[in-house]
Amino acid sequence: MKLKYQIIIDDIKSKILSGDYQVGEQIPTESILQEMYKVSRHTVRKAILELSNDGFLRSEKGSGTYVSNYYQLKGNGKSKRKTIGVITTYISDYIFPSIIRGIESRLNAEDYSLLLASTNNDVEQEKKALEMMLAFGVDGLIVEPTKSNLYNPNIAYYLSFKDQDVPFIMVNAYYEELEVPFFCLDDVKSSYLATNELIAKGHTKIGLIAKMDDLQGKFRMKGYIKALGEAKLRFQAEHVYSFTTETKPDLNVKLKEFLQENMDGMTAIVCYNDEVALEVVHVCRKLNIAIPDQLSIIGQDNSYMAKNANIKLTTLTHPQEKMGHDAAEWIIKKLQGKKDLKNENYYQPELIQGETVKGLI
Repeated sequence: MKLKYQIIIDDIKSKILSGDYQVGEQIPTESILQEMYKVSRHTVRKAILELSNDGFLRSEKGSGTYVSNYYQLKGNGKSKRKTIGVITTYISDYIFPSIIRGIESRLNAEDYSLLLASTNNDVEQEKKALEMMLAFGVDGLIVEPTKSNLYNPNIAYYLSFKDQDVPFIMVNAYYEELEVPFFCLDDVKSSYLATNELIAKGHTKIGLIAKMDDLQGKFRMKGYIKALGEAKLRFQAEHVYSFTTETKPDLNVKLKEFLQENMDGMTAIVCYNDEVALEVVHVCRKLNIAIPDQLSIIGQDNSYMAKNANIKLTTLTHPQEKMGHDAAEWIIKKLQGKKDLKNENYYQPELIQGETVKGLI
């Protein structure tokens, strides 16, 4: 459990890094801080002293305490090598090692350093990662957004990077509230192609497993709906199961219930990604549902999980390492002063045939 003065330090530091307290601005007086945090004057002074020692604050006798130009102070002793911050939702899971590998290989070629953080798709952890990047003074930032389909309370931190002219770019998704450069798979098309593949094989009762706190899930549902509409097939809400980061641990149990309730009405399922598709395969084996004879399944992303599974999954491509490489390339060119960079970059998915889809015609 944090001590009271540490809580004050974290809160004031957050306000500085997010721009609530601007450089040169006077922070509230000690008596006001006492009242704000319900602590003693000694506790307030201890917090201010530590923030001053860290370069975030400066005190002027007889005047007050001000936000210091800490962006200059923090650079003391720092390597002349440029450092690029990388924030991803996960580091060692799913497709993220490949994306990071692509970033790292490009940065290494230019002798750039990499500062890595992950959020576990949690906005509070994203906040801490952004504060770390701002405090360190990274020269550029590559971000895989956290819960990109929901309102993000950390927008102020991204605006702080903009105010400091620190270039940043997003991969896999982006925050719709911000005008920000990005490299993304065309997720609408990915799910559209997956659904169309099933339709072309004669399936008319097609379900969807969707993750709805990420923008990819929203767009992949859009592609699914678009394909059904073009084929004049009815969208059936009961054939859609959605989950979030928080409910993902219950996915196995919920998928079992979903399949038991809807198997009579479905012959195929489009899955949010390969990880989910393989979870569906696992549940089907428990329920003695034959794949693809009784149920056809399509994943998305062509992940290492699909490549190493004991069943050859039908899936869609994802650029992974190339996406990371290209994002790093964009940051490098931006820091070199290039002006004509493309800010919206979509990769086109392609279908990879496997053994989890069966034709009905």
